[in-house]
Amino acid sequence: MSNASAKKIIPKDEWEARLAKVKVNKQDLNQLVMNYLVVEGYKDAAEQFSSESGLAPTVDLQSIQERMDIRHAIQSGDVDAAIDLVNDLNPEILDTNPQLFFHLQQQRLIELIRLGHFPEALEFASEEMAPRGEEHPEFLEELERTMSLLAFKDAVDSPVQDLLHPGQRQKTASELNAAILMSQSQEKDPKLPNLLKMLAWSQEQLDERLIYPRIENWVKADLVLRDENGNMDQDVTMSN
Repeated sequence: MSNASAKKIIPKDEWEARLAKVKVNKQDLNQLVMNYLVVEGYKDAAEQFSSESGLAPTVDLQSIQERMDIRHAIQSGDVDAAIDLVNDLNPEILDTNPQLFFHLQQQRLIELIRLGHFPEALEFASEEMAPRGEEHPEFLEELERTMSLLAFKDAVDSPVQDLLHPGQRQKTASELNAAILMSQSQEKDPKLPNLLKMLAWSQEQLDERLIYPRIENWVKADLVLRDENGNMDQDVTMSN
């Protein structure tokens, strides 16, 4: 007997009945949404959601705007402006976090290379970043990887092209955002993504024992029931 055929099958009506028994407090859901908007820095959306839900933001909205300005500077490639804004907000953030400051300097180096300012990039790497690499050997590998962008005529097609991808800016901006939140004694990560990860993990555990309507598209959140062979029948697809 195959593993799939040995699994218990839960039909649509039974699964719906089980879901109907789960009671979720709307206030808890609202707090999850507000937490996400505040941590990720969506000030306008937080204001609108507060107005619609009657739930007050957990922080001063002006502090969200300050983080948004800093994030925007990083995502626009203006690392110097971001550093100035952070220092205006709280200079201890960078003074006490050498790894974060290195990553900001690394992003600055990437932006110089992106613009084709190679002499400036070499000077910046030797004068600003190399000494930090000597102080913190754990940074040397990242520095060498960044400098390797200069070795390729077309860095966009190089093995380190990911450093030029917008995702690299996003990564740096998120690390800085988290550090600012921690300096303000706030949560550095929103709760909602972690709950979604837990939901995905729970489904993986259930997949080993059951055939049941499950979420496959996390954007639409449709519940889909497949047979033992993984085939989906339109009749057993349900909208959440």
